[in-house]
Amino acid sequence: MTATAAPAVRIVEVGPRDGFQMERTFIPTPLKIATVDAIMAAGIAKLEVTSFVSPKVIPQMADAADVMAGMTRQPGVTTVALVPNLTGAERAAAAGVDVVKQVICATETYNRRNVGLSVDESVATLRATVGSVAGRATPEAVVALSFGCPLEGIVTEDTVVRLVARVVEAGVAEVSIADSIGVAHPRQVASLLRRLQREFPGTTFSLHLHDTRGLGLVNVLAGYGEGIRIFDASIGGLGGCPVVPGATGNIATEDVVHMFEEMGITTGIDIERVMDATRSVQSFLGRALPGRVLSAGTRARALSTAAARA
Repeated sequence: MTATAAPAVRIVEVGPRDGFQMERTFIPTPLKIATVDAIMAAGIAKLEVTSFVSPKVIPQMADAADVMAGMTRQPGVTTVALVPNLTGAERAAAAGVDVVKQVICATETYNRRNVGLSVDESVATLRATVGSVAGRATPEAVVALSFGCPLEGIVTEDTVVRLVARVVEAGVAEVSIADSIGVAHPRQVASLLRRLQREFPGTTFSLHLHDTRGLGLVNVLAGYGEGIRIFDASIGGLGGCPVVPGATGNIATEDVVHMFEEMGITTGIDIERVMDATRSVQSFLGRALPGRVLSAGTRARALSTAAARA
């Protein structure tokens, strides 16, 4: 990695939010803060710090405001908080978050299960949020289950395009397209992202991918091939889906960074420092996390070790 090179892709770290919220054991606030600080110090310039949601729904996020207050702000780093509704958006903006991000599911059944609202109600909430946080935070949106739903099955491109149109009309300039349960394949990813960029040329799209069936990294490359340059990832591959049995987590930050850097595509991220942060979380959780590079080490280290033995 060249320290002075401008990153060719942006990796958005979602572990402190998407990864941590799946953990049943409460992660101490100081460890959350230390993890966020370490991630920023590693060169990650945008990260989901927390979620401003009712602690009755997600107890892990009960300390959202404390994490925001305790973290060390870094110049040029964008902080993101997920919000389910207008109340959450107001709390996030008051805490000084740079970006408030709302999830809307592509299927009616899952959206009601996820946030207790119809898709129409979630879109109305998004419009209200855009107006409410104006001048204080930037609104973004996630279209979840863009490639398939565990409750309704196949999700068509037309369904996603219609929902994205409503999100963009509400005033959102950056939309994350999410494979929330890890059912996407590369051709599907390429086709949908090609169409979305053609139909919404003024909108920035990112990808949120899971590695449930081992296709996470090839789906990253499919998106990259279509011009996508922003990808969510989670330290160690933390995360999952509470509705899908056996669903593993997000694509691992270390794995994505390693792949791009080995290809000569700069990320601006120090992978060793990211892994140090991941190991601290892994140690607390008391189990091995699924990230492959975290376990096996980098390609460069493996080859240098082999060369030294020769």
